[in-house]
Amino acid sequence: MRLTAITIFPDYFSPLSLSLIGKAEEAGLISTKVVNLRDFATGVHRSVDDTPYGGGAGMVMRADVWGDAIDSVAASSEANVIDLVILTPSGKRFTQRDAMSLSQAEEIVFACGRYEGIDARVGKFYDRQDRFRVHQLSIGDYVLNGGEVAALVVMEAVIRLIPGVLGNPDSLAEESHNDEGFLEYPVYTKPPTWRGVVVPEVLLSGNHSEITRWRRENSQIVSSEGS
Repeated sequence: MRLTAITIFPDYFSPLSLSLIGKAEEAGLISTKVVNLRDFATGVHRSVDDTPYGGGAGMVMRADVWGDAIDSVAASSEANVIDLVILTPSGKRFTQRDAMSLSQAEEIVFACGRYEGIDARVGKFYDRQDRFRVHQLSIGDYVLNGGEVAALVVMEAVIRLIPGVLGNPDSLAEESHNDEGFLEYPVYTKPPTWRGVVVPEVLLSGNHSEITRWRRENSQIVSSEGS
């Protein structure tokens, strides 16, 4: 899978070289690229934004600049279908199900907006193109300064689901927000007693059927409390 981020702040994506994501790229499981949107701007000031039609506060990122950037990425891509993810607080709430779907993609392009957002025509135009699937996503009901942090969240959620990225694939089956919809059960490790708080006795028993039952019951409890 190839993942490309288009942004005016390329340094935001330096964490892609760290931890499991960095190892996944070294192993050839993924390929990441960061594109500077300003490389596609024209004029003396290389401006990527302008005042909004209809008036109002803030600036809007220009459709023509974004179009040139996305077209350039697409021209260098071998993917039959490109998933274009536009990060916006007005988008659909990103879920684990979305992460699982995107983990099957050939290529994902992340459009990281700033200011008052990206001209709405960008999403509408590419949604009409056969080669693109457009996803307008939000990671929560709050506003960030830009889409870079949100893109990193989506990237990590997606990349860890690619076969071979996690050292122990069984972790995916047991973790929170799995296919059954439960949150993960509480987890413990040594020492068995810490500051007067003890590990549940069943986890120390060695009785695997009872441990499985306890974990199942406590997953349901956590899920109920979190809903």
